[in-house]
Amino acid sequence: MKNCFILFLVVFTLNVSAQEEKKDYTNNVATLDSTIATLYSVISGDKGVKRDWDLFKHLFQKDAKLIATNKNKKGENVVRYMSPDDYISTAGNWLVENGFHEVEISRKTQTFGNIAHVFTTYEAFNSKDDETPFMRGINSVQLFNDGKRWWIINIYWTQESEENPIPEKYLPKE
Repeated sequence: MKNCFILFLVVFTLNVSAQEEKKDYTNNVATLDSTIATLYSVISGDKGVKRDWDLFKHLFQKDAKLIATNKNKKGENVVRYMSPDDYISTAGNWLVENGFHEVEISRKTQTFGNIAHVFTTYEAFNSKDDETPFMRGINSVQLFNDGKRWWIINIYWTQESEENPIPEKYLPKE
């Protein structure tokens, strides 16, 4: 009987410890603004700074996709579909090794009922102290509100290029 009680205490203590370690991300997904701000902040950090991948994954609805567009070696426009875990495994180390700060500079939002589409223009820097971005582009973010929080359903993005400059309407108003 004494051994059963000790086993119970060990299991109870481990369970309480696990519950205490679980972070509360409620405020990160309570509004469209907080969800988009969290998206940008969670992938951003200086060289050597680890990212909070649990928070990153918390942003996304099950089966959500991250969809990158670019040109392949033949110059053809292509898309690449990734799950949040795919993104972490392909980009996670690069973000930490090189430093990456993605900063929103403009936003256009459309909502209807419990869905939203956010066209968010960004600039990317290797360090928060950099003055000139090494890249700019637009993220098209589709979101769903289940009555409790906002979920990212898809992020679909492309980078700016000489042949594809960001239109003025998606840049900050001076």
